[in-house]
Amino acid sequence: MPMEPPPDLASLSLPDIARLLNEKRLPPVEQWNPDHCGDSDMRIARDGTWFHQGSPIGREAMVRLFSTILRRESDGSYVLVTPVEKLSIAVEDAPFIAVELKTQGEGRGRSMAFRLNTGDLVAAGPDNRLTLRETPDGPHPYLHVRGGLDALIARSVYYELMNLALDENADTIGLWSDGAFFALDGSA
Repeated sequence: MPMEPPPDLASLSLPDIARLLNEKRLPPVEQWNPDHCGDSDMRIARDGTWFHQGSPIGREAMVRLFSTILRRESDGSYVLVTPVEKLSIAVEDAPFIAVELKTQGEGRGRSMAFRLNTGDLVAAGPDNRLTLRETPDGPHPYLHVRGGLDALIARSVYYELMNLALDENADTIGLWSDGAFFALDGSA
């Protein structure tokens, strides 16, 4: 059965996005605990490109399918898991990239949603926080996606967030989304 194409973020309202997120059902990977079977020979590069045996996976539908069975283990490693097998996968930074932003409202009334490189939609809020992490390359912004999985926020999207935050002229540079405040200057 083919996967449905990802929704176009620009054509959706934030209430539409909330409805789609409530309807979305991912495989219950947190409930699957098969024995570790080995290495998948797959890697997710820093830029979000998925590789198998050193070659990029060109079919977007395959990447989207694999992304639904990705899980982060308690030791910080990543696996692809099904009810009967578990295979290691190398992740250079974050398994996803937030590539597009949709925002509505301002100040405490703002809501934000992101489209990931896999086509998935994530609404920022108390369960899906924005954070800045210090890395060897300097601070990088991330969005929590689910179950220990994060998305690196693409530079252009981060600049868009910063412009919105600066336009609000608040004491702390940051943005609200669904009742949660996210500092964008590294202060929190």
